[in-house]
Amino acid sequence: MGDISRGTAAGTYTLPSTLSEEHFVQEMVIYGVSFDMVGKQPIVLLKTVEGNKFLPIWIGHPEAASILMKLQGASTPRPMTHDLMCEVLGELDVRCTQVAVTELRENTFFASITLSVGGRELEIDSRPSDAIALAVRSGAPIYAAEEVIAESAIEFEHDVEESEDVVEKFKEFLDHVSPEDFAAGDS
Repeated sequence: MGDISRGTAAGTYTLPSTLSEEHFVQEMVIYGVSFDMVGKQPIVLLKTVEGNKFLPIWIGHPEAASILMKLQGASTPRPMTHDLMCEVLGELDVRCTQVAVTELRENTFFASITLSVGGRELEIDSRPSDAIALAVRSGAPIYAAEEVIAESAIEFEHDVEESEDVVEKFKEFLDHVSPEDFAAGDS
């Protein structure tokens, strides 16, 4: 697998795949971790670097704790699983170069972790929560496939940095949404 190359549209990249097909992706940042009030499940909220599209991904409680702890600079007396994984990779001289949310299939998000090992790159199948937790620790960029963004992202008209109302509207939205709403296209 080669490096990501920038596409023609702003914020769009081409992610070559070991499966001999290309995926168009957008770079994402972690906007926050929250809880949906209906199912009491944690949600990691990714935001497109360019634009106001938000991708909510339901994750498990341990992964949410792992992501939040690293984002907040907290540490534990003993290494958590993602800390251990990052440490092992470092000791083996393996570098996480990027992670990507690659698809949404039957209410389940899929992701990949790209590792650089001895001058070659390996693409490893992953849950998005584990990929994001590793990216937070390694400083690797996070991407999401254009198809996933088109199918599941929420777009706000206002610039999120300028409006507290957008955050409140999103919180209100989370109070009434479930993962099935995205798969059914009812969002």
